[in-house]
Amino acid sequence: MMEDKHGIKDKVAGKLKEVEGKITGDKAREVEGKAQQAKGKVKSKATEVKEDLE
Repeated sequence: MMEDKHGIKDKVAGKLKEVEGKITGDKAREVEGKAQQAKGKVKSKATEVKEDLE
């Protein structure tokens, strides 16, 4: 089973934003990163479900 490349991209980019927000004290950036990570997890899960149905 292959994980969705867009899901991985969102998870990695989101983690970077979250860490950047923590380092700079920018709560909005931190939350934005967490949201992007969640988006990536949803994309990956959707791909997994789609593959299971095929």
